Amino acid sequence: MTAGPAPDVPGVDLRLVPAAVTCWTVTAVGVWWGPWAALTAVVIAVAAVVGVGLRVGSVRWPAVLAVAAVGAAFAIVAAVRVHAVDAHPLASRFGTTVAVTVTPAESPKTIQGGRLMFTASLQRLQDVESSGRVMVFAPAVGYSEVSVGRPMAFRARVTRPKRRDLSVAVLAAVGTPRFGTASTGQRAAAHVRAEFGEAARLALPPDQAAMLPGLVLGDVSAIESDTTAAFRRAGLTHLTAVSGANVTIVCGAVLLGAALVGPRIAVALAAVTLFVFVVIVQPSPSVLRAAAMGSVMLMGMLVHRRRQAIPALAASVLVLMVISPALAVDAGFALSVVATAGLVVIAPGWSRRLVDRGWPKLIADAVCVAVAAQLVTAPLVAAISGSLSLVAVAANLLVAPVIPPITILGTAAAAVAWCWPAAAQLLIRFTGPELWWLLHVARWSAAIPGAAVRVPSGWGGALLLGGATVG
Repeated sequence: MTAGPAPDVPGVDLRLVPAAVTCWTVTAVGVWWGPWAALTAVVIAVAAVVGVGLRVGSVRWPAVLAVAAVGAAFAIVAAVRVHAVDAHPLASRFGTTVAVTVTPAESPKTIQGGRLMFTASLQRLQDVESSGRVMVFAPAVGYSEVSVGRPMAFRARVTRPKRRDLSVAVLAAVGTPRFGTASTGQRAAAHVRAEFGEAARLALPPDQAAMLPGLVLGDVSAIESDTTAAFRRAGLTHLTAVSGANVTIVCGAVLLGAALVGPRIAVALAAVTLFVFVVIVQPSPSVLRAAAMGSVMLMGMLVHRRRQAIPALAASVLVLMVISPALAVDAGFALSVVATAGLVVIAPGWSRRLVDRGWPKLIADAVCVAVAAQLVTAPLVAAISGSLSLVAVAANLLVAPVIPPITILGTAAAAVAWCWPAAAQLLIRFTGPELWWLLHVARWSAAIPGAAVRVPSGWGGALLLGGATVG
């Protein structure tokens, strides 16, 4: 992640890219290795900007100063955040058991041994107000009522985080928790999710009912482990994580439906839809990234400027690094940004070349989107999972036609499930054939011998596949 003033590409505005890459790189380096490493990254970024400028014959000194200023500012912020983590009161309590009050930031995930895992915001330590990001592990018994935004008090054994991601501690819950009351908005969102899940269970077979909330709301709690394994082997796991594609489909449908009332009202309705969608889905890293990019695009429409995906993506990175520096070292966030960049930079050019050679545009677009997404994310996927799906492109092409109707119908059903369950069930029934196709493609693809291969995990796998891709 080094910054440089990428040359002008017709139709693409790259002016924000050096600043975005610099802030992301500096923040990640600062979180991982400390302030001196972050300052070194700033120097390297500035040198890269100057070097690229000299190579193309024109050093843009305003860009150099902007990169230096942005890099220095984010290096300072990263240093302050890391110092706050190192000096946190919990740092002196490692190995002890304390009383804490936390507010979950995500729905709990079930891990090996039937235990629950979730990130949370620390509210109180013993009887003193506190703050900070914590990772919580808890037994399923007694903790089944854990939900986003609902405060809970319990005793926990404190240990040092294994990863440097601005978490102040890992808490292993013991004893019986005491639950508080979530905010009105969080309770409403939880009610919508619960009613939607119930409507899906009443309208669909069990495997489809478990999958629909994952595709629409990112809720994978009901998906069986064998289905999860099949999706991973087939390269379809990204479908159960709400991303820019979901936001684009939902807001695009609203914009088309509201076009008759004028562009400003249509954009305003899309903005409201975006906000409600994020609240109901829960603001995970991929959802926050998608929401930020969607917001930038909506603002561009309001001021009658041309919508360009790269400036929107770069702006979203800058905004999210300010709001949540921990995203700089979040693997899901990196996958989301890299995939989006690949789709808007690589796929259109490839598609034009195929169309020039006589391919139908619809088929050319679908093929290039699937190949580009797999190409740019393969190194990161290898680093994270240590495996690479060889059937991902074909599987994604086969399921691409059914994702928009599932998303639109499912989102509409979620919107009315709390007040009109019968209508929600009717809408959900129309997703049945599409869900059947999606599940069977995943299972067929995963069953192919050699569908996935093992590759080195970590930086080794990323560099290996990255080099192979460039080569």
